[in-house]
Amino acid sequence: MTSTLLKFDRKNLTDDKLIELYKKLLKPRMIEEKMLILIRQGKVSKWFSGIGQEAISVGVTAVLQNDEYILPMHRNLGVFTGRDIPLYRLFSQWQGKANGFTKGRDRSFHFGTQEYKIIGMISHLGPQLGVADGIALANKLSKNGKVTAVFTGEGATSEGDFHEALNIAAVWELPVLFVIENNGYGLSTPTNEQYRCEHLADKGIGYGIESHIIDGNNILEVYTQLSDIVDSMRENPRPVLLEFKTFRMRGHEEASGTKYVPQELMDLWAVKDPVDNYRNFLKEEGLLTDAMDEQIRAELKQEIDENYQKASNEEPIEASLSEELNDVYKEFIFEEINSKNDSENVRMIDAISQGLKQSMERHENLIIMGQDIAEYGGAFKITDGFVNEFGKDRVRNTPICESAIVSAGMGLSINGYKSVIEMQFADFVSTGFNPIVNYLAKVHYRWNEKADVVVRMPCGAGVQAGPFHSQTNEAWFTKTPGLKVVYPAFPYDAKGLLATAINDPNPVMFFEHKALYRSIYQDVPKDYYTLPFGKASLIKEGNDVTIISFGAGVHWALEVLDKNPDIKADLLDLRTLQPMDTEAIINSVKKTGKAIILQEDTLFGGVASDISAMIMEECFNYLDAPVKRVGSLETAIPFTKALEDQYLPKSRFETALKELLEY
Repeated sequence: MTSTLLKFDRKNLTDDKLIELYKKLLKPRMIEEKMLILIRQGKVSKWFSGIGQEAISVGVTAVLQNDEYILPMHRNLGVFTGRDIPLYRLFSQWQGKANGFTKGRDRSFHFGTQEYKIIGMISHLGPQLGVADGIALANKLSKNGKVTAVFTGEGATSEGDFHEALNIAAVWELPVLFVIENNGYGLSTPTNEQYRCEHLADKGIGYGIESHIIDGNNILEVYTQLSDIVDSMRENPRPVLLEFKTFRMRGHEEASGTKYVPQELMDLWAVKDPVDNYRNFLKEEGLLTDAMDEQIRAELKQEIDENYQKASNEEPIEASLSEELNDVYKEFIFEEINSKNDSENVRMIDAISQGLKQSMERHENLIIMGQDIAEYGGAFKITDGFVNEFGKDRVRNTPICESAIVSAGMGLSINGYKSVIEMQFADFVSTGFNPIVNYLAKVHYRWNEKADVVVRMPCGAGVQAGPFHSQTNEAWFTKTPGLKVVYPAFPYDAKGLLATAINDPNPVMFFEHKALYRSIYQDVPKDYYTLPFGKASLIKEGNDVTIISFGAGVHWALEVLDKNPDIKADLLDLRTLQPMDTEAIINSVKKTGKAIILQEDTLFGGVASDISAMIMEECFNYLDAPVKRVGSLETAIPFTKALEDQYLPKSRFETALKELLEY
């Protein structure tokens, strides 16, 4: 009998538990062996093998409760089989069939399932670490004693999201099990080209996080050590960093091969195979005979073959245009709530603060996160006093790490909470761009999960703040299906639309122009009310021309019309850019025959370009002149007032409007 190379210590585990772990370990291995055949036959398009690493997935899943979330990566098949997902559904997923989890829209393990409390990865890797933070934060706020486990590889520890997520978990004492599978290579890049510390577990020291190094090929070491760690985390919520030493015996994915790996390294790890070594141990212990092993394998093979055949017999997905478009957003049935109270004349900043406060009162599961928003009240004092009323659990100062905080908002949403995230300035959203456009925006389309997150965006020029504090960057997000984009110009609209944004289970980018915060006053109801998305506001009516704008541009247009009372214009304030009230635009242009679009953003690639194209396509026969667009200069935003005034389109708008009228 072959002896084991690994040293197994059963501790107090029963014989039944030892055999159960073997079956859990063998199942993903046998599925993988079948997948390698299927991919050679061209029946599966891509496969990321976890052969040699099964003990980690199996062990982590085995120690967690079924209602505790796990966030695996693309070679953690043992997580999915460990949660007893019916195999035909996995095969359907890999074949792009309807019984999978993504309706054929995403492949392999890029999916999640609330039913099995598994939240799959995206290819950008890093954001899922912050998502785990958010899930764990929800658990901590709920005081339910649950632990969250999130997987990453040694390569992804180089990403900023890894460091941001560890820091947040440490500062907030979140019960997250950070699982690093150190398998030697990030695709083809070896560890000596990835990092210089001896052990990745040492990185926990820098964040004040407890860390451990575990033999990732030894199922008993994984299971017994994690059992103690996880039990302790439930009693004393805190993050723990685990580095599992293991090896990837196949390529990054099957097409890449392993030619870049020295053969002696492959040979060294081949004798440490987690399945073979554990099988030999069980035989040495007298718990497993060849006959028993053959019986276990036969039962697993039958289950695998039957489920594969069931998935193969499933009809291919037929494309449905309406279903594709309808699944971009989670259905939101707008509830119109009208004011029943008196109004008061307030600034835009006051209206936003009121709306946010009243939403906090209305939604006990609403969390606000952002830099300096707690005791300090935020850069613009919108959350001033909120800590005293709602407490620091719900009004949370964050480290300077926009990416992981956006991801944490996604995690809160997954685990039953709402969140509002304040970007200190809209410009800073660039460091949180990835999770917004690649996670929040796509998650419902990919696997039917909501992203109940509002990102507040103090934006705009006119306050001499220079290139890094003045952008109005709405076009970064109107381009991305799955996001809603709101951009009010008046206090009344800002308060009502913010309430709707928080009610909406879809991700909303909520733009707030800084120059309007304290300069624009309006009578605003004192109590809570909502306003619908996708409905423009007709500020002025006239037959000469249609002026279309939003944000500060609306006020610039009003100034020009007040200065030129002879110009009779329809002035449309769009209020929301996604969804956009195209019907109001078309109806107005058909009436006036002329259209001019004013935006603060630079002209090329901006919202005005799409509106102009839509008008040309829908209203061409009604036009008496070309559609005009007016925007800022094609430069960054300068600081000095004279340069900023030149940059902004305000001074050029009047000239362009008169030229259009004279056409």
